[in-house]
Amino acid sequence: MSDITFRDAREDDLQTLVALLADDDIAEGREQAKGDLLPAYSAAFDDMAKSPDNRILVAEQDGDIIGSLQIVYVPGLSRQGAKRAIIESVRVSSKARGQNIGTLLMKEAIAQARAAGCKLVQLTSDKRRTRAHLFYRRLGFIQSHEGFKLDL
Repeated sequence: MSDITFRDAREDDLQTLVALLADDDIAEGREQAKGDLLPAYSAAFDDMAKSPDNRILVAEQDGDIIGSLQIVYVPGLSRQGAKRAIIESVRVSSKARGQNIGTLLMKEAIAQARAAGCKLVQLTSDKRRTRAHLFYRRLGFIQSHEGFKLDL
C-alpha cells in the first residue's frame, strides 16, 4: 500500500466528493452522484471555501481521493471559552475500507484541530452506523450526548 496524503479539497474534486458521500448504504439515496451535479453542491462548496473555519479534508492515495471529512472550527463560551472542532460526513471509499484509512484520516483531522487551538472534537453518527460507533470509540471518542436533528 502506498502512502496516504492529506490536503484540503478543491473545487475540481466536487464530483468525486459527492460520489464518495453516496458510496454508503445509508446516504446513497440522499446524494445525487451521477450525471451533472446539482448547483446546490457547488454553492455549498463555495460557501465553505469562503470560511477558513470550514474545510473538507481529503485523503489521497496514488492521486485518487479515497476518503474525506468536513471539519468546522467553532468558537464558544462554554468550557471556559473553548474552541471546538465539529467533524461531519466522514467517508472512506468502499474500495479502500479495511485498510486503516479512516483511522489515519481522523487522526489527521484531530491533529489539525489541536493545531487550530481546539480543546474538543465532537461528531454525530447515525444510530444505524454501529460499526462506525465502534470505530469512533477505538479512537477515544465517548458517546456522551444524545443528538437531535430537525429537517427544515
